[in-house]
Amino acid sequence: MARSDFLAHEDYCMAVAALAAKRSKDPETQVGACIVNQENDIVGIGYNRMPKDCDDDNLSWLRQGRNQWDTKYPYVCGAVLEAIMNKNGADLKDCTVYVTLFPCTESDKLILQAGIKKVEYLSDQYRDMEMMAASKKFLKLAGIEFSQFQPGVTTIPIDWTVNN
Repeated sequence: MARSDFLAHEDYCMAVAALAAKRSKDPETQVGACIVNQENDIVGIGYNRMPKDCDDDNLSWLRQGRNQWDTKYPYVCGAVLEAIMNKNGADLKDCTVYVTLFPCTESDKLILQAGIKKVEYLSDQYRDMEMMAASKKFLKLAGIEFSQFQPGVTTIPIDWTVNN
């Protein structure tokens, strides 16, 4: 008899994005992304981080500073960028990206250029910011489907002792 308490595919994909977000050293906003192809295979995973070979401790993680160069924004690589860069040669055309935070316009550009056709996002916490309205407009103009993810489960426990 098959298990009935298994994790649904969509919950699994968003959980992978949420787990990737836990790798972020950003003290305020941890974002994860998981790209899935039409066969439901994961083809890319990423989280917001400083570029490879740049020490996370030598660049600012601040949201506000004396000027833009004192903030994280000129330096940080977003979760969507990382997931696209980590695709290992996979074709991203018509893929879905599961992302824990609604993407910004910089991520939108990457989504469009990569050929991703659908965005499932968990949080829309910055929805009242003007740039987020621009982001949604951008996706709509490009015909990219987007919707807020509705999890089928509230928690996903991980028991490290299972099968040991």
